[in-house]
Amino acid sequence: MNSQININSRKTMEKYLVSGDIIDWKNPEILKKAKALSHDIDNPEVIAKKCFEYVRDEIKHSNDYKMNPVTCKASDVLKYKTGYCYAKSHLLAALLRANGIPAALCYQRLTIENDVPPFCLHGLNAVYLPSVGWYRIDARGNKEGVDAKFTPPKENLAFPITVKGETDFPEIFSEPLAAVILVLTKSKSFEDVANNLPDIEDFESY
Repeated sequence: MNSQININSRKTMEKYLVSGDIIDWKNPEILKKAKALSHDIDNPEVIAKKCFEYVRDEIKHSNDYKMNPVTCKASDVLKYKTGYCYAKSHLLAALLRANGIPAALCYQRLTIENDVPPFCLHGLNAVYLPSVGWYRIDARGNKEGVDAKFTPPKENLAFPITVKGETDFPEIFSEPLAAVILVLTKSKSFEDVANNLPDIEDFESY
C-alpha cells in the first residue's frame, strides 16, 4: 500500500499518533505493555512486528472463541484479552502510537460467510514504516484458512477480496468509524455483535 501522505508534514502525521477515548494509549497499562514490547529495540519496524504479533496471537478474537465482554477501547481489549477485529485494531493502533509509530485504521467490506451476501466491515490497521510508507497489517487472529503475517513490503492480510461486492477500501483513518463504535458499545454480548455487524458500501456517502 503506497503512502499518499507526506511524512515530512508533521501536522499531517500528528493525528495518527493521538491518544483519545478509543485509542487510549496514555492508559498506564497500555504504556506498560507498549514499553515491554519495545524493550531494548530501537528499530520501528521490529517494534511494529512485535506489537502486531502480540495482538494477533495473544488477544483472542471474540467470535472465534465465543468470548465476552464486548470490548471497544484499546485499554479494555488489553484488560480482557479479547475483541472483535475492530477492537483488536484499536489496541494495535494504541500500542504502536505509544511507541511513537504512526498508526491508522483501515477497513474492508467482506461477505460474512460462504462467499455470499450479506456483507460487513472488517477492521485492520496501517502502520507507517520509514522504509516502506503506509503498510497494512491485520491482527484479527489466525485460524484455519487465515494466515496474516508481517512481511513488509508485501502485504499478508487475513482475507483476500474475491467476491463481487467486496471492497478493499484505500482510506486510512485516524479514529474508528462511528458505525463500528456504535455496534461495539451498544452490544451486550459477542452474539449481539455477530448479529449486527456494521456494513458500509462506500465512504463517499458515509
